[in-house]
Amino acid sequence: MRITRARVINYRSIDDSSWVTLEDVTALVGKNESGKTAFLEAIRKINSISGEDDQFKIRDFPRKGYIKYKKIHEQNPCTVAKAEFELSKEEVSEIEANFGEGVLASNKVIVGKNYKNERIWEVNISESAPAIENSFTPSFSPTPVSIPGGIADKTESGTISPVAKKIADDFLEKWLPKFVYFDNYSTMRGKISISDLKKRTAEGGPFDDADRTFMSLLTLSGVSLEELEEDLGYEDVKVELESASITITDEIFEYWRQNRQLKVEFDLSQADPRDPAPMNEGKILHVRIENARHRVTVSFDERSKGFVWFFSFLSYFSHLEETETSDLVILLDEPGTALHAMAQKDFLRFMDERLAPQCQVIYTTHSPFMVDLEKLNRVRTVQDMDGVGTVVSHDAVENDHETVFPLQMALGWQMAQTLFLAPHCLMVNSASDLIYLQTLGDLSASNGAGRIDPRWVVVPVGSAENLPTFVSLLGENYVSVAVMMDITPTNKQRVERINRSNDTTDENAVKWVEVTRVRDADIEDLFEPNFYLKLVNLAYSSELEEPLTMKAISESNPRIVERIKSHFSSAGIAGGSFDRYRPAAYLLENFDKVKYDISEDTVDKIASLIGRINGLLPGDNQNGNGNGNGNGVINLSETQRIMASS
Repeated sequence: MRITRARVINYRSIDDSSWVTLEDVTALVGKNESGKTAFLEAIRKINSISGEDDQFKIRDFPRKGYIKYKKIHEQNPCTVAKAEFELSKEEVSEIEANFGEGVLASNKVIVGKNYKNERIWEVNISESAPAIENSFTPSFSPTPVSIPGGIADKTESGTISPVAKKIADDFLEKWLPKFVYFDNYSTMRGKISISDLKKRTAEGGPFDDADRTFMSLLTLSGVSLEELEEDLGYEDVKVELESASITITDEIFEYWRQNRQLKVEFDLSQADPRDPAPMNEGKILHVRIENARHRVTVSFDERSKGFVWFFSFLSYFSHLEETETSDLVILLDEPGTALHAMAQKDFLRFMDERLAPQCQVIYTTHSPFMVDLEKLNRVRTVQDMDGVGTVVSHDAVENDHETVFPLQMALGWQMAQTLFLAPHCLMVNSASDLIYLQTLGDLSASNGAGRIDPRWVVVPVGSAENLPTFVSLLGENYVSVAVMMDITPTNKQRVERINRSNDTTDENAVKWVEVTRVRDADIEDLFEPNFYLKLVNLAYSSELEEPLTMKAISESNPRIVERIKSHFSSAGIAGGSFDRYRPAAYLLENFDKVKYDISEDTVDKIASLIGRINGLLPGDNQNGNGNGNGNGVINLSETQRIMASS
C-alpha cells in the first residue's frame, strides 16, 4: 500500500487542511508555528509505530469549537486524520482471489481515525461484488468500516458493507503501513540508566522517542539490558555495541562530509549517588563522541548536534529495516536543523537514495537548503491564515512572503551556484553594466563585430570593495576572471592582495585580470554625453521639471554618472539619489526606438572593449588584445583613448 493523499480535520491549529497529495518524498514548507508539526502528528496517529502510546486526545480539538464538540463527542466522534492508499497489483489480486474478480471498484482505499481512536476504512465496492455468506447486500459507494478502538454502528457515509468490513478486517489492517515520527527530541541521550530503563521495560513504559532510539541501537548490536547490567562480559558487550556503532557511522560517512574524524564510544560505570534520580543507582551507560582531530571525547548529547541527530536517526531507521515487516511512512519534523547548510543538501540526497527506495517520506522544513528546486513538484506550502487556520497548498502563489521565503532563498542560492560554478566570470559594478554589454554588444554584432562570448557569466558585484568576497565564493571552479570597473589606488591594492593570496603553481591557478587606471571612466562614458543625458531625461521624465542639459552638469569630474549624481543630490531630484540602473533599463525596454541615436563612435568603442574581453578566454586572441591565458588588462578609459587616437 502506497499513501497518495492525507487530510487533517479539527486538530490543534488545523480546521481542515484539505486533501494533500503526497509523493515518494514530500516537503512541507512554512514558517514556525504554521501547523507543519500538527499535520505530521495527526497523520502519525492513524497507525503509529508507537502503538497505543500514540492516541488522539479530545483536548487537541481546536479551542474555538471545543465546548460544542465535547457535547457530541461520544455519539458522533470527529474523524481527525485520513489517508488515502493505493493498493498494489499483488494486493488487489489477493483480495480478488478471496472475494471474486472485480470486487473492488477502485484500487484506492481511505483510512481515517477519530477522537475515540477508532479506525475507519472507506472501501469502494463494485456492484458485482458477492455478498458475504449470502445474507447481506453489499454497498456500492465508499463504505467506512471501524476496526480497532471500537466498532461504530453508523457512519457519515451510511450503512457498513459486510464485504468492505471483511476486506478491511482480513487484509487492509495487516497491510496498513506504520507511521514513524522522528524529530530533534528523538535523539539518543548521552547517559542512560540501565536499571531505570529495565524497570520501565518490565512495567510496559512509559517510553519516549529517545528511549526508543537507544533500544533500536541495542537491537542492532544484539545486546540486552540484562547483559548491560551484569558485571561479567563487559568487554563482549562493549565490542558488540561498538561494532553496531561502527557499521552505522560508516554508513553515515557516505553522506556526511563535515568531519570524518568522529566516532561513537560506549562505556559503563556505577551510578554516582550524588546524581539526580534515576542516574543515582545501578549501572550507567555513557555514550560519547570521540573527535580524533582534537583527541578528545565529549558526551553524546553535548557536542556535534548534527552528527548526533544523524547517528540517532540512522540507528532507528536501521533497526526498523531489520525488525519491521510492514511498509513504513517516515515523518521527519524539521530534520537536520543542527546540520550545516551543505550537510542539509547531503541529507536531501540521503532521503532520495537511502530512504525513498524503502519507504515514503514526509518532512517539514523552513530551511532553503532542505528544498530541492529540481523537484518542486514535491513541495507543499503550509500557512496559518486568519479565520481559516492551517492551510496546506500545492500552489505558492497564494502564500505570504514569510511562507515562501525558503523557496525564494533556495532559488537565489541555485542562481548563485549557477553563477559561481561558471568557469569564466566577468565581474562588473552593477546590473546596468550587464545591460549595456548585452544591448550594445548586439548592436556591435549587427555591424559585423563581435558580442560578448556566451562562455562569460557576467556577475554584478556592486563595487571593487566586494571583489575579495566574490572571488572567495568562486572557490576553485573558475578558469578566467575578468574585472570591468574603475579601480582607484586603494582598490588596486585589494586586487593585488587577492592575486597574492591566490598565488599557486597548480595548473588550475587563479588567473586574474588586473585593472589599471588611465583616468576615471564608467561604461556610460562610452556613450556620447548628449545621448546618455537623453536616456537620463527619458528615464526620469516624471521627476524632472525640465530636461537636464550639459551645462547643468558642468562639474569637472570626467565621469558623467558622478556629475549627474552630484546634480541630483544638490537639486533634490528623485529624493537626491540618482539610480544608474534606470537609464539602462529604459535603453533595454526602448532599444528599437533609440538605437539609431547611438553614434558609430560608441559602437566602435564597445566593439573594441568586447574584443578585449573575449580575447581573455583560453584559446581566444581576438584583435590581438588578449593573451589567451586569462591574464590581461581591461580599462574603459584606455579603450576610449585608443579609439580617439585612431
